[in-house]
Amino acid sequence: MNRKLLAILGPVVAVVMFLGVVKMASALVSRAEYKDPYRAGPATVDATPRAEGLVAEQADAEKAAKAKPYQEAEYRTFPVVGSRVAIWAVAQLHLLFAAFVLAVPIFAFIIEVIGYKTGDRRYDLLAYEFTKLLSVSFSLTATFGAFLTFMLIALYPKFTNYLMSVFSPTFLPYVLLFFAEAFFLYTYYYGWGKFHPLVHLGLGLGLNIVGTAIMMIANAWLTFMMSPHGISDQGAVLSVWDAMFNPTWMPINVHRFIANIAFGGSIAGAYAAFKFLQAETDEERAHYDWMGYIGNFVAISAFLPLPFAGYWLAKEIYAFSQTLGLTMMGGAFSWLFIIQAVLIGNLFLAANYYLWLGMGRVEGVQPLQKFIKYLLFGITLCFMVWATPRSIIASVAEIRAMGGSSHPILGYLGVMSAKNTAVNILILTTFMSFLLYRRTGKVAAVSWAKTGHAAQLTIFAAAAFIVIFLGVYGYFVEATVRIKLSVPQVLSVLFAMISITAIDIPLFHGARKTGEVRWGRIPPISQYVLIFIAVTFTWLMGLMGYVRSGLRQHWHVYGVIRDRSVDAFTPTLGFATKVVSVTVLMFFLLIGVVFWISSLHDRPDFEGRSKTS
Repeated sequence: MNRKLLAILGPVVAVVMFLGVVKMASALVSRAEYKDPYRAGPATVDATPRAEGLVAEQADAEKAAKAKPYQEAEYRTFPVVGSRVAIWAVAQLHLLFAAFVLAVPIFAFIIEVIGYKTGDRRYDLLAYEFTKLLSVSFSLTATFGAFLTFMLIALYPKFTNYLMSVFSPTFLPYVLLFFAEAFFLYTYYYGWGKFHPLVHLGLGLGLNIVGTAIMMIANAWLTFMMSPHGISDQGAVLSVWDAMFNPTWMPINVHRFIANIAFGGSIAGAYAAFKFLQAETDEERAHYDWMGYIGNFVAISAFLPLPFAGYWLAKEIYAFSQTLGLTMMGGAFSWLFIIQAVLIGNLFLAANYYLWLGMGRVEGVQPLQKFIKYLLFGITLCFMVWATPRSIIASVAEIRAMGGSSHPILGYLGVMSAKNTAVNILILTTFMSFLLYRRTGKVAAVSWAKTGHAAQLTIFAAAAFIVIFLGVYGYFVEATVRIKLSVPQVLSVLFAMISITAIDIPLFHGARKTGEVRWGRIPPISQYVLIFIAVTFTWLMGLMGYVRSGLRQHWHVYGVIRDRSVDAFTPTLGFATKVVSVTVLMFFLLIGVVFWISSLHDRPDFEGRSKTS
């Protein structure tokens, strides 16, 4: 029954629901809100077409754009790496190539003078081979210099305009000197053997004078940023001359001049090592072995007095601003000087190791080699003292156990009194290695040989005693006195090196030889040592450039123009080492291209090879 009832009621309910829906739809359609909307008459419609409205809007925008006043951009951004890193890398590459271009003519000129005086053609050929590296390097230096100028104008326009307003009188002499350098360089290179020797030496001298003058003008621009002078408190120029002769200008001129020679010598030594490892004949190996020795000799000879020039620069920085000095040695950059100590210590170790390997070139047993172990012990000890930090990175428990961040014993080696002593003894020890190498295979034949040896030994012992005594005495006096004690330490070392050399030259004049020097008979590892010296020196130059620029912190010109860009902070040491490492890698890739292009000069041309084949 239920099923029958559902079968009857189901259709009935469906019909009723359908009728209800129809009734509701009819009622809704008949309501007023669903009637046709009201439309305005033709007289009230806007007569302006859409196209004419858009044209009017564009005209208004152009009028507003034309009326917009000019506002000088203070900063612009460089994609991916940022403006500061881009300027950093380009400036570093420019300075490295500039240092090489300035240094190579100096020792090429010196070598040519030696060849002219002695009549030994080997020196003339060696100077010419060094000079061959200059042509491409000079072009790269100019290219990176132009690139740096454009990037400074584009990325830091306001700051660049200020520097141009201060030093605009120096631009014309700089450009004229640059043209003069190009003239002397290419005349010196392409005129080899085509002029009288004295005329050619005059061209080399002119090249070095002009190159040094260019360096000094550029140094005025960068030292002004660190130690501004000759301006008002608001930055107005009072004296361009005083702006150039700012407190750190002359110290950095001396420091860079010496460093450029050492750097250029190390790169030339690396070039010789590169050619030595590629040589196929004993004659080529002998030539490039001798060339590498000369390059390393020039590099280390300039490197020995370099710390003294660095002390002078640091002294002038302290004198200009104690804040800069404390930031440099006791603040954010203090740990970088530990890295510097490690790098310089490695340079001294590598240089001595190369000299000791070079003693094996001389035939026969060398009695002077027995002193090597004592020199090695002294160099290692000084290296360890110099690399010891004042405060160490330690956990809380370790700091509590030590009673502070300084080690109770090793902390005494972290102060400047110990470090000054270590570096001076290190220089003296390296100087003795030079003497031992120079005497290898020779016996003094003069009548006063014993007296001369005794005098040299006495001077060396006296200098070492003075350095150590003043270093120990520095722990018992106040800081101002301790700083002044570094001066007699330096003077005693300089006096020892000059006086011992003055005795050694006549002492071994006409010396009896115990064996011939066999150039090219040196282990291949010595050539990798030369490459290591070049890479380490380049990396060290990059890090020291970071210190010099980073001292300004959030200032473009210290105390005058504040850095308000997004990069107005001091980059961390880890970040700086990454940037410097990448830049050094780029430099050696480019200098490798220079070596390759220079080597093409020695290859026979294609036509000559095809005829012989």
